[in-house]
Order: sequence, then C-alpha cells, then structure tokens
Amino acid sequence: MERLTAVGRALRAAAPPHLLDVVRRELAAHYGATSVDLLMADYGLTVLQPVTVLPQTSAPVPLHNNPPGRVFGSQQPLVEPRGDSSCLAHLPVTVHGDRLGVLSVGLPEDHCPPGVLAELAEVAETLGHEVVVAERETDLYLQARRRSRLTLAAEMQWQLLPGRAAARPEYAVGAQLEPAYHIYGDSFDWSSDADRLTVAVVNGMGEGIEASLLTNLAVNALRNARRGGVPLADQAALADQAVYAQYRGECHVSALMLGIDLATGRGQAVDAGSPRMLRCRNGVVERVSFEEQFPLGMFEESHYAAQEFRVEPGDRLILVSDGVYAVASRGGEPYGERALVRAIGATRLLPAAEVPRAVLRELAQHRGMHEPEDDALVLCLDWYGRPGTS
Repeated sequence: MERLTAVGRALRAAAPPHLLDVVRRELAAHYGATSVDLLMADYGLTVLQPVTVLPQTSAPVPLHNNPPGRVFGSQQPLVEPRGDSSCLAHLPVTVHGDRLGVLSVGLPEDHCPPGVLAELAEVAETLGHEVVVAERETDLYLQARRRSRLTLAAEMQWQLLPGRAAARPEYAVGAQLEPAYHIYGDSFDWSSDADRLTVAVVNGMGEGIEASLLTNLAVNALRNARRGGVPLADQAALADQAVYAQYRGECHVSALMLGIDLATGRGQAVDAGSPRMLRCRNGVVERVSFEEQFPLGMFEESHYAAQEFRVEPGDRLILVSDGVYAVASRGGEPYGERALVRAIGATRLLPAAEVPRAVLRELAQHRGMHEPEDDALVLCLDWYGRPGTS
C-alpha cells in the first residue's frame, strides 16, 4: 500500500504534460514495470490512440478483437501473457463512469499477482483523474484523442460537452455524437447535485460554425439558468429569450430537457422541438411523448410548461436527435422509430456508456456508404434508483 500511495503522490505533483513520464518512472521503481503506455479513446470511439508527444506518433489500436479493446468495453482489468516470461496488464482509465482509455503496463510474469493488479487498477484510476485536470493546462491528451483533424465546429462542440459518460449509485448515463469529427448542431448536457439530475439534448438549426455558435449559446444559457437555481420550465424560458435576443427568430434550437429527483424518480420534462425519448421497461421499448412546445428562440417570450413523468429502477431512457430517426438509406427509406426500437432492444444487455455507440453503428449500416446529411446524437440513461429507498 505504501508504494501505491507513493505513486499517487507523484502523479498529483507531476506537471500536466509529464504525467505519463512520471507514471512510467514510478511503476518501474515500485512494480518493476518494463513498459507503460496510455491509450486514449478517439472522438469517434473507433480506436485507442497512444499518447505521444507530437510530432511523434504511434499506431492506433482498434477497439475490437484485442485485449485493450476488451478492457475498454468490459471495464475489467486483464492480464495478457507474453512469450518471453512477461505479461501486459491492461487497466481501464475511467473517471466517474467516463471511459477515457486504457493503461497498458508490461511486467515480468511473476510480478502480476491479483494484489498487484488491484493496485495497478487504482493507479490507472488516479491517472484518469489527473488527465482530466491536466487537460485544462495542456493539449497533449486532447490531441491524443484525435484520429484526424476536427472541424472548427466540432472542436467547439466537443469542448462544450460534460463528458461522454457519468455514473452514480442512482444512475448511469452515456452519449455519443456522429460524425464525431464533423459535428455542428447537436449537443447534450447533464449535471447532478445531491438531490437532482438534469439532462438536456439540444439541436441548433443550420450547419457548420453557425450551428455550433447557436448551440453553444443555448447550452450556456441553459447552464446559466440552472446554476441560478431556477425551475426547469424557467430554464427553457430564459434560454429561449437569450436565443431570440441574438437571432430575432431567424434561428432556433430544438431541445428536450429532463429533471429527475434522485431519491424518488419523479421527473419533469420540457419538450421544445425535435429530440425524442424512448423508454425500455421490463423488456418493452416504447416512445414517451410529451406536449410539444416551441423550439428555443423561435418566438419572443414563449411560455414553457414542465410535464410530470416517473422513472422506475431498471428503466432505460434513450434520447435521440432527428439525425437518428429521420436519416434515410440509399433507397430513401427513413430509419424510423420501429428500427430504433429494434436497435434499443438489441442493446439491452450493454451498459449505458456502450449503448450510444452500438445504436449509431447500426444507424450507419442503414445509411450505407454515403456521408450523413445531418449529425446524430444518442443519449442513454439507466436508472437504478437511490439505494435504500423504495
């Protein structure tokens, strides 16, 4: 335990660009590590990118059919034997449910008993926390996530997001945007305090920078209102005023906003446009419809009302943008709600963080080889309920 404490102390003291250098040095000194590599999931969740100092690069590792990919998906450590009396320990790098990547540590074969593996898993978790903090001061880890260059609109959108997943005892949530390197108008947001979870899916009209600017305005207006402590319906009204004041009704933002009490599962929803919600309860998938209200910024001083709903332990909520259910195949056939229901049913055994990627993968197969005409967003919320409450 002393060596684990020493490694954690060294990581917390490390300069942001040198976290990997420090963890290599400390693991070699305390655990006999012969190699240490940090692999970070790219924006499209297709590969694990080794962290290297540019212009140096290393080959990416696919997220399928290999030990690091299995660890990323299962979130369980795995030991891969080597043919030279050594092994590779692959460890998930995850922060409060947000899957950042995998730490791969080379060790002599006799240096990896279960106790050591458990300690290395804690090192990987600590490294993840330090990477999240370090991203405020260095671009190194953000650059490592890129398989190719982001458009400026996509850069703005990814910086706006709260993460790709989060987890607490009461819930787990995950989301993904596609095309990851060319998104512009779709976005999502979530936040929780001691008693309440707030989730929003938004879609700014238009393309490119204009759509991204519009979405940034709406999301930050919603955050400003939420952090001011105003109720959900008033958050929508204040964001509506902010967007209208800037665009005078020429541009608007579609939004679906949820607020859920963590102790009871009682929720409120404001449906202001095109995003839709489906619920999987006891194996049955069905759409949950709310009263449709005006998109944010369409008219001056629109009034918004919150509708009541309830989630039960075991429920799965799926929120999607119109770029999911309205996308057409090469033959012109829309993906539609029926296909979406099938996709949700097929992914019922996956954790919330994995569901969006799986649904978007099926959507891409429906669309075929041509480039998407609209960006697409899938958000999955699994509700467990507060432990100890009925």
